[in-house]
Amino acid sequence: MEAVIPAWFEITSLVVLILILVADLVLAYSRPHIPSTRESALWVGLYVGLALVFALLLYLLGDTQHALEFIAGWVTEYSLSIDNLFVFVIIMTKFAVPRKYQQEVLMVGIIIALVLRGIFILLGAQLIENFSWVFYIFGAFLVYTAIRQAVENHQDMAETESGVIRFLRKRISISNELDGGKLRTVVDGKKMFTPILVVFIAIGATDLVFALDSIPAIFGITTNPFIVFTANIFALMGLRQLYFLLGDLIDKLVYLHYGIAFILAFIGVKLVLHALHVNELPFINGGQAVEWAPEISTWTSLAVILGAMVVATGASLIKIWVDSRRAGAESAQAPEVEQ
Repeated sequence: MEAVIPAWFEITSLVVLILILVADLVLAYSRPHIPSTRESALWVGLYVGLALVFALLLYLLGDTQHALEFIAGWVTEYSLSIDNLFVFVIIMTKFAVPRKYQQEVLMVGIIIALVLRGIFILLGAQLIENFSWVFYIFGAFLVYTAIRQAVENHQDMAETESGVIRFLRKRISISNELDGGKLRTVVDGKKMFTPILVVFIAIGATDLVFALDSIPAIFGITTNPFIVFTANIFALMGLRQLYFLLGDLIDKLVYLHYGIAFILAFIGVKLVLHALHVNELPFINGGQAVEWAPEISTWTSLAVILGAMVVATGASLIKIWVDSRRAGAESAQAPEVEQ
């Protein structure tokens, strides 16, 4: 019999996690600055440590299955959140947001992402509870998303927001230049929004796209709403610091999106197999479960997810090293220019 996570633990966990996010938001706004590599690394390490402690508590208060589902879900959502950062970088660069104020923009983006994912989690949980065939839709959507992830680049994704931005500029007074981190400013005596508003909307739209991808992905690992929601919170915690920790490296992880595409495709196939296993559609096997459809275990899912991320990241780092060596060799062979 599957263990039940105590209600007091679920309530306490959610309250504590939300308080941590609020404290992080207040800190970002009260002290705008560019975090050092050491500061960012310490914060990222802290949040990763908290996630592992939480997994241990799930094991102690629940069982091994709960802990494994959380870790697999957290790693999946974390990888998708890192992918989200690529688009954030493009948006920040496009609107020339000073690095000093990027913390504030990132925190707003994270809060928007959390709210959107919370809404989709509640909707997804209700759909799954009432309509088992929704697993077919989730699975097909993830396979489609995986293909799109493999063939599109992040610049293409960021450009999809341009239509919305043009629409806003035609109907709202928006200044041409930023005014620090302010949302509104005064230009020639007229109150106007700054481009920060457009940045927030662009990031919010990006969050919406990623929420549509990430929620079906984690429901392919667990259907427990508490684990789904906490995995998403932990994936978003420390994302602001990770942005500054990775710095310029984030643009150079060229194979990471292939790893994420593989993860999405794998979970999509897993969802379809699960849908066959619990099939109720009359035109598939007469409305009966397809007995030969295998169920992929959480252990297998965790191994595949971690393996894909390690291979994709490792391949990207090797390419960086090879390119650096090649550039050094070419520089050494280039003739010196006479002064």
